Amino acid sequence: MTTAVVVGGGPNGLAAAALLARDGLDVTLLEAADEVGGGTRSHEAILPGLLHDHCSAIHPMAVTSPALRALGLERHGLRWRLPEIDCVHPLDDGTAGVLLRSVTETAAGLGPDGRRYLALVEPLVRRWDALAHDVMGPLLRIPAHPLLLARFGLPAVLPPAILARLFRTRQAQALWAGVAAHAFRPFWDPLVSAIGLGILTSGHAAGWAVAEGGSQSIARSMAAALLAAGGTIETGVPITARRQIPPADVTLLDLDPGQVAGLYGDRLPARVTRAYRRFRRGPGVFKVDLAVEGGVPWRDERARRAGTVHLGGPLAEVARTERDVTQGRMPERPFVLVGQQYLADPSRSVGDVHPVWTYAQVPHGYDGDATEAILRQLERFAPGVHERIVGRHVTRPADFAAANPNFTGGDILTGAKTVSQLLLGARPALDPYATGLPGVFLCSAATPPGPGVHGMCGAGAAASALRHLGGRPTWQAQERSQDSRT
Repeated sequence: MTTAVVVGGGPNGLAAAALLARDGLDVTLLEAADEVGGGTRSHEAILPGLLHDHCSAIHPMAVTSPALRALGLERHGLRWRLPEIDCVHPLDDGTAGVLLRSVTETAAGLGPDGRRYLALVEPLVRRWDALAHDVMGPLLRIPAHPLLLARFGLPAVLPPAILARLFRTRQAQALWAGVAAHAFRPFWDPLVSAIGLGILTSGHAAGWAVAEGGSQSIARSMAAALLAAGGTIETGVPITARRQIPPADVTLLDLDPGQVAGLYGDRLPARVTRAYRRFRRGPGVFKVDLAVEGGVPWRDERARRAGTVHLGGPLAEVARTERDVTQGRMPERPFVLVGQQYLADPSRSVGDVHPVWTYAQVPHGYDGDATEAILRQLERFAPGVHERIVGRHVTRPADFAAANPNFTGGDILTGAKTVSQLLLGARPALDPYATGLPGVFLCSAATPPGPGVHGMCGAGAAASALRHLGGRPTWQAQERSQDSRT
């Protein structure tokens, strides 16, 4: 039987392993930690039973991911849950940009910008099942739906600061700014809008979902899919030298490019080793988990019903913070992302004490303490929140890196999403998953389409591995057949 080894058990390693096992390979997945999942795990860090997600939390691109749909994770216990309101971006004057699952209801709430919002997003949402195959894969290839991809790509290539000019109201501009800030890039960089537009479109198609029982449920269901297909998982197996990797017909690496260069540097083509060692890292995050009695007393009532709240003020303020963190400066008012997953999944709370998940964007490798800056941003939009906090747990950039080497410097995106790295991944190549070493493939979030719990980096690498073996990925044919019927 053809064999495969996957090193790294994050969502991309799990997706690659499960899809290869489904296509008949004898797959072994090796994970350094004591459990699989990478950043897709959960913990009770403050109170017993109070469940916080470790890193990934809200999943607008996971529900419709072709890779996760192919694995049928619902058959392995995964349950998606949706909040009443997807996202709110409050402003100091008491107003807010509000994102609902319905495109038309979101547009109606944006007043004079509603028609522009509909024109930008609604045609893409209507065809998202087809568009997802092209958007959530390598961009340098012949697309399955070229006209539809062009409809997405024309606005997506614009810098967020330019695309924001489509809107006239501060609320619509702020809503767009908060979504675009997920790219961790300056607002004048081209192609950054692709990330924000992808999140908006997929979110309207399926909602900003959370996993019942914590993000760990996603990893557990993926592991169950791998085991059901005959694969093997070995945890507590750190790989620090190439000789520790068992021989196999194909090897897939859910690692950052620097680790791959360290393992294979003397066997990789010199140009690949240089590219992997030059791979640019992005800003980090500083995370504070909170136990909040009675929930956060947001000034805007709609934020009290939202699964996600973006704290960054108006467009210009968010743009400044994105510029500052990419240039290595800690902003006085950082962009803070707040997760209230318990609104969709009440099982995460303990009585009237609720888990609130927050992180601030900070410079790469930031070694200061951003706790008070995060709490000030909360107090800015939710006066009195300090009195409700009954516990906190801090995760610094160095803590993220220690738990997961892919997150060096606190960079949870596994690399800066510059134009070249967004388009090409870790190096210029027709196959962004190939390492230049026959049978060895890169499958981490350093490859297209990049970060997120969608498994598509792993799926892309698995497809490349199968083509190397002379086969074809059956799940792609099945997904496209289903797409053609919708």
